[in-house]
Amino acid sequence: MPTTQWLLEEDASRHLGVSRKTLQHWREIGYLKPGTHWKSAPSMNYLPWNPKVIYHLSWCKEIIEYWRKRDAPISDLVA
Repeated sequence: MPTTQWLLEEDASRHLGVSRKTLQHWREIGYLKPGTHWKSAPSMNYLPWNPKVIYHLSWCKEIIEYWRKRDAPISDLVA
């Protein structure tokens, strides 16, 4: 388990067991909410043109489990 809950997209996808494209897609369709499940990385090195996205690992796991328990089509959205 990582020492911080906020992880870069590459690390979050590995810990969540989904691809980066899947995380991006879930963000776009609203499964993952801005400010709660993901946010732009605060590093000024990436701003303003190419901000990195970071994900809150435990909150993402929680919402993924929520949708899976309700048999939502989240498993069909894997890119």
